[in-house]
Amino acid sequence: MKVVVAPDSFKGSLSAVAAARAMARGVRAAAPRAEVVEVPVADGGEGTVDALVAATGGKHVEARVRDPLGRPIRAKYGILGDGKTAIIEMAAASGLPLLRPRERNPMVTSTYGTGEMILDAVKRGAREVIIGIGGSATVDGGTGMARALGIKFLDADGGALEGGGEILRRIRRIDVAARTALIRGVRIVVACDVTNPLTGPRGAAFVYGPQKGATPEMVAALDRGLRNLARRMREDLGRDVELAEGAGAAGGLGAGLVAFLGATLRRGVDIVLGAVGFEKKLRGARVVFTGEGRADIQSAYGKAVSGVARMAKSHRVPCILLAGGIGEGAARLHHEGVTAIFSIADGPAAEGKMMSGAAALLRRAAEQATRTFLAGAGRPARRASGRDLVSRRRRKGGGRTRSLPSRGRGADKR
Repeated sequence: MKVVVAPDSFKGSLSAVAAARAMARGVRAAAPRAEVVEVPVADGGEGTVDALVAATGGKHVEARVRDPLGRPIRAKYGILGDGKTAIIEMAAASGLPLLRPRERNPMVTSTYGTGEMILDAVKRGAREVIIGIGGSATVDGGTGMARALGIKFLDADGGALEGGGEILRRIRRIDVAARTALIRGVRIVVACDVTNPLTGPRGAAFVYGPQKGATPEMVAALDRGLRNLARRMREDLGRDVELAEGAGAAGGLGAGLVAFLGATLRRGVDIVLGAVGFEKKLRGARVVFTGEGRADIQSAYGKAVSGVARMAKSHRVPCILLAGGIGEGAARLHHEGVTAIFSIADGPAAEGKMMSGAAALLRRAAEQATRTFLAGAGRPARRASGRDLVSRRRRKGGGRTRSLPSRGRGADKR
């Protein structure tokens, strides 16, 4: 029996890689002869690099780049197993967690470090760069990223502008003549799960600016700046991206990647499943197990587990979801292809205790779910060993606790 385990991370407790390992152990406890294929997945956000590197036999590398305020840091990204595809999380260089709360100011923060990561990847020979663009500290329309690749933004006097969101309103011309030749022919794919346009009430400044430290006055100024940038993109580059879905992602980095590098925006989980060859690994599987920290209505809209379920459904393979918690709207996942949903909780417990013991809980839940699946399929599960059973109560007058007798070597074989 072939079983595919393809969980997302259980945020705050288990990475996707660790979750896949725990689930696989649970499956093997019930079905030791099963072929278990571990495929940690993600949706383009945090954990995507680790999941893709693990699933493809790739490697992690580091680049010396600048953080959102221009300070030197080392940022990690991945080279996939083919040696030609890089996977970058922009938050590693330009993310909000890199700043203290008092440092958050999208008027000055920049995506320059993200551009440096892209440049480092192509210098290492990458011909395709996948970029996850969640968690940014910036609203610069991707101008910082573009400057790192040689693109210039000129003011009314022809001087080159440098900085964060505050330069957007002063741009009078975009000069791509000095854009690095290294980027030529490189395919840029962006993992983007939001549909916000670049400007307006649903745009980058109004929706995401406040969480990056923007005051109401800053939000209005940034939106005016992004409108100016969009106009320059149309007139200087022939790219009309202002109202495109996803253009407002990561403070307008979505628009910048499309306009400056010809990038393609796609749903994150679809990129990940394609990169790890999930459809091929699914062939011949009897059941798929997926999982995440909390299953609710949001899970059905672009999250990793919904992508796994949809592909399993297209191949008529049952898909079982194991979750740390089950919230309102989780039943919507049945429409996506999830056959059944189980919580890994084994009783009332504090959140901290569940998170610290998540690996053991997930392993146990996977074992029980596998036993249930095998029972439904008319196949016996592996018998629990004596070590897994509770010792018998003291016999009358026996004076000591005795475990159930062993049936000898090989008793558990099927």
